[in-house]
Amino acid sequence: MSLKVLAVDDSRTIRDMLKLTLEHAGMELYLAEDGVHGLEVLDGLEPDAIISDINMPRLDGFGFIEAVRGQDRHRATPILVLTTESAAELKARARAAGATGWIVKPFDPTKLVKALNMVAG
Repeated sequence: MSLKVLAVDDSRTIRDMLKLTLEHAGMELYLAEDGVHGLEVLDGLEPDAIISDINMPRLDGFGFIEAVRGQDRHRATPILVLTTESAAELKARARAAGATGWIVKPFDPTKLVKALNMVAG
C-alpha cells in the first residue's frame, strides 16, 4: 500500500521536486501552496504523513502545524518540516507546535523518502 503524503510549500520548484521524488518512490502525493491551502486540501484527506515549509504567505508552517494538531483525526499524523532554516530556536518552536521532524533544504531525495517511511511506517 502506498503512503499518502500531503506536502505544503509555497515554492513551485520544491513542490515539483517533491512530486518527482515521492511519486518515483511510489507514494501518493497531494500538494498545497501555503498553510491555508494546506488545510483546505487536508479536509477529507487521511495522509500518512505531512511535509510543511515554515516561511509561507497567508499561514506559515507554525500556524499550519498548530491547526493540523488541533484536529482530532490528525493529532498523531507525522509532520516533517522542510525548510532552509536550521536555527535551534525555530526547531524548538516547530516541535512545540507539534512537528515530528526537521529536514533542511535542499533535501536529499533518498533521505526524505527514508524519513517518510520511518515516521509513517
